[in-house]
Amino acid sequence: MKSDIEIAQEAQLYPITEVAASLGITAQDLELYGNYKAKISDTFIKTIEKNNDGKLILVTAINPTPAGEGKTTTSVGLGQAFGRLGKKAVIALREPSLGPCFGIKGGAAGGGMAQVVPMEDLNLHFTGDFHAITAANNLCAALLDNHIQQGNELGIDTRQIVWKRCLDMNDRVLRNIVVGMGGKADGVVREDHFVITVASEIMAVLCLANDMEDLKQRLDRMVVAYNYNAEPVTAGQIKATGAMAALLKDAIKPNLIQTLEHTPAIVHGGPFANIAHGCNSVRATKAALKMADYVVTEAGFGADLGAEKFFDIKCRQAGLSPDVVVLVATVRALKYNGGVQKDNLNEENLEALAAGIVNLEKHIENLQKYGVPVVVALNAFVTDTSAELEFVERFCTERNCDFALSEVWEKGGEGGIALANAVLKTLAEKESHFAPIYEDERSITDKIKCVAQEIYGAAQVVFSPAAVRQIARLEELGFGKFPVCMAKNQYSLSDDPTLLGRPEGFTMNIREVYVSAGAGFVVVLTGAVMTMPGLPKSPAAYQIDVTDEGIITGLF
Repeated sequence: MKSDIEIAQEAQLYPITEVAASLGITAQDLELYGNYKAKISDTFIKTIEKNNDGKLILVTAINPTPAGEGKTTTSVGLGQAFGRLGKKAVIALREPSLGPCFGIKGGAAGGGMAQVVPMEDLNLHFTGDFHAITAANNLCAALLDNHIQQGNELGIDTRQIVWKRCLDMNDRVLRNIVVGMGGKADGVVREDHFVITVASEIMAVLCLANDMEDLKQRLDRMVVAYNYNAEPVTAGQIKATGAMAALLKDAIKPNLIQTLEHTPAIVHGGPFANIAHGCNSVRATKAALKMADYVVTEAGFGADLGAEKFFDIKCRQAGLSPDVVVLVATVRALKYNGGVQKDNLNEENLEALAAGIVNLEKHIENLQKYGVPVVVALNAFVTDTSAELEFVERFCTERNCDFALSEVWEKGGEGGIALANAVLKTLAEKESHFAPIYEDERSITDKIKCVAQEIYGAAQVVFSPAAVRQIARLEELGFGKFPVCMAKNQYSLSDDPTLLGRPEGFTMNIREVYVSAGAGFVVVLTGAVMTMPGLPKSPAAYQIDVTDEGIITGLF
């Protein structure tokens, strides 16, 4: 079987102008980045604002395992399947981060016969959005330190600088650093920190902004430090807003590419779901809804992280209302949750399947709490037995979920027709009554407990003394009505990545709480989750290379 990158490199791509034309986008409405990728102009986005919205389909998954789930692959394949059924569909996805591409993933454009292309461009520099975000973030940091060096008119307390530098790479040694070393002209000596670009507030701001005006307002109110009176100092106060906006003027425009079967794909923004809000940009999703009858989007990692934030942050802020959720699982991943080692997952094991399927059950229950109909998509593997498949299907139908096998990795859009029909059936027969799981008026503490207990299943929530003080101060400053963005490991419903399946009776530990005022949410750090990942023992970068002819290899 050919690798993902070999399949992608052999694909016959349409000029992006032809893909755009299928959506009513003329060449004049595109800003071309070569023949196969482009940005959609602000002018065009404004012209479609009065169009009716299509149906919004969210693709999410069970907690990720080494056995794989295939959420992006399913999203792409479902969009391709709609195309084969003659439906006007658009896929709206996030851009991959460079860090994981060189770390553990090696690429994130789908897989097999369900990919977005050009996959090498997407996985590497693409249209430069992440570089622009990195530059804007670090410009803000430089202006902050320069303000202190040039007299510190705002009385910034250097012990309370909360703005961190960023880099779109997994680099653990930059988590905690010392800056300003040298002479007096080199700045004030202080501890500083790096986060990965996809965990930065500017990434979140870009993805939640409706337009340039909204973007500038959000940039303006980002809290970068506190003064000696413990009052917040914003990016606007250090005069960083205009220059950051200038760096982001192109990055805010959605990117258009295509799938292997030429279904339009708008790929824009890329916050992580374990340490950020995990959704593609509001601009991309809203534009897609005005252009197509069916929009397939995804939220990062498992439903406990990505889908929860999609509902409680993105939909709340953007006024979006999803019509159906596709929940992706595999027999192999469910058996892994049931205690089977990775090397033995190819063997039929109904006992382990029954033990591990409780993870799927919890995610179904969680999604139904939001009032949105659920379709379970089971990614098929050749090692799955009929008994195992029948067990999962029966389990889902007993819980009021439509069910479909997905074979998109092997067959592309053809392998997703059963799933597409199940989604269409659900859309026709079940009405969505979407509502976030908590109200704005609840306290920050109550919101944290709501997510931890209702979504994760925690028995109790323990706040560190520092977190208690931080929450009290944030509420004093007027941030109490913000939604919460929970930073938690992705592998378990709990804050302990080793607790698989459906852990119960556990304690959720809250260690730090801070505000992302521009993004409009409060970030809550749980357990030992890191905002700057590290590389594994054998990084995917070891396998990536380029031939003398300029052909990239090793990206899966």
